[in-house]
Amino acid sequence: MTVAGLPMAVPAGDLPARVRIHEVGARDGLQNEKTTVPTEIKAEFIRRLADAGLTTIEATSFVHPKWVPQLADAEQLFPQVADLPVALPVLVPNERGLDRALALGARRVAVFASATESFAKANLNRTVDEALAMFEPVVSRAKAETVHVRGYLSMCFGDPWEGPVPIPQVVTVCRALRDMGCDELSLGDTIGVATPGHVVALLAALDEAGVPPSALGVHFHDTYGQALANTLAALQHGVTTVDASAGGLGGCPYAKSATGNLATEDLVWMLRGLGIDTGIDLGRLVATSAWMAAQLGRPSPSRTVRALSHEDTEEH
Repeated sequence: MTVAGLPMAVPAGDLPARVRIHEVGARDGLQNEKTTVPTEIKAEFIRRLADAGLTTIEATSFVHPKWVPQLADAEQLFPQVADLPVALPVLVPNERGLDRALALGARRVAVFASATESFAKANLNRTVDEALAMFEPVVSRAKAETVHVRGYLSMCFGDPWEGPVPIPQVVTVCRALRDMGCDELSLGDTIGVATPGHVVALLAALDEAGVPPSALGVHFHDTYGQALANTLAALQHGVTTVDASAGGLGGCPYAKSATGNLATEDLVWMLRGLGIDTGIDLGRLVATSAWMAAQLGRPSPSRTVRALSHEDTEEH
């Protein structure tokens, strides 16, 4: 008899009763694929994720196709999933991207900033201050349209060119994004070098600066196997929004040494074991990621997907 998706639930300490998973596989995951995934497959992926119980699914990016050709079909994809009863945030790099998103009825958008000068230059070809200046009218216009705005912040813990990133430097950019009007910030460990103590120190500094855990999400990469440990540290500090990617898809095309995102299934397994509610059907989610891995022609990097898929194979 299978025990798929049923770790023993043993609550541990002062943790939130519920966590909202911000699913990034359809955008952050697929944007890194060497070959372009057909629009119909992307739409089916998003629909299956919604059917598995995910309530926030980042759908696509309205960046110029030249920079991210894998997401050049944003105009075709978004209408195919817009009827889903879930939040469908989209990335908008500038006012032109915002125009395209609003024209399709998007109600949640995200901008993508950097905590370091090197990555701002590599990713946006701007300084940190120039990037913030570019985002200001985007955020202002979105808020005027009562659109929810998320601010991604890359390189919050380490940068491949600059090394460890000073906590005050990260706090300054976070504060600027909040002052600009961002409803929520996502703290990105883009190259996966964070450790739990560093996570707690940054969250404490942000709290002191007036950016509470309720306004934050965390986005950990698993380069050194620290993503779940870092997530647990963030939950213990009061964070209740965690970014993850179904099947562990994705990394960052502009950051050397960036490997995959935290796998949603691995996160759900841990949260279920802690007695934390996510509203997600782990069996359906595993099946979705196994299906997507088959579309991509390779096994899923998620340990939970591999373990539970192996159980099912053995049963049959």
